[in-house]
Amino acid sequence: MAKLYELHPENPQRRTIDQITSALKSGAVMLYPTDTVYAIGCDLSNKSAVQKVRRIKQLSNEKPLTFLCSSLSNIAQYAQVSDRAYRIMKHLVPGPYTFLLPATKLVPKLVMSPKRKTTGIRVPNRLICQELLEALGNPIVSSSAHLPDEDGDFPTIGVEKARLFDDLENLVDIIIDDSTEPGFDVSTILDFTTEEPQVVRQGKGWQEVENWLTLVS
Repeated sequence: MAKLYELHPENPQRRTIDQITSALKSGAVMLYPTDTVYAIGCDLSNKSAVQKVRRIKQLSNEKPLTFLCSSLSNIAQYAQVSDRAYRIMKHLVPGPYTFLLPATKLVPKLVMSPKRKTTGIRVPNRLICQELLEALGNPIVSSSAHLPDEDGDFPTIGVEKARLFDDLENLVDIIIDDSTEPGFDVSTILDFTTEEPQVVRQGKGWQEVENWLTLVS
């Protein structure tokens, strides 16, 4: 059964943050709140933890995993960012956006798209995520906590937090509760791997993306 950690959403206790990141470094997998939905995540550099996330989400190695970075400069360590992509991204981070970018050698093969050598990266606008990233010193895997049922549907989307915790407490090692309900608006996905930026999915913050795509050309 997962260990529950309670954190204040605007003033997370440093001692608790340190306890969580220590567990992540040892291979723990957590259920945690982001600025979009609750996510299942782990230390990007821990191979066994990443494999556990894949098993929980029932994802094959062919499916890439998104991860969180602390800033735009941090993204540049893990992805190749063109000048145009940078101009657009600097107006959107931190926020509810996933950027598809060509991966650098620092991205573990276990999380990237094996055929395209690309990766999905987010810079979350949520203090708890930023505190965890700072304390851990590594990016954090972020896969939405929506598990398919036998029919392939996703009954956990938009459900109450209590049910989400019940559904996942025996699958993850850590659950973080910041006293807020999970969101149900997914991130907007922008593909910067092509010459012209492509919107792969319209999600939270879509209008802001539309504005900057028009202004930055």
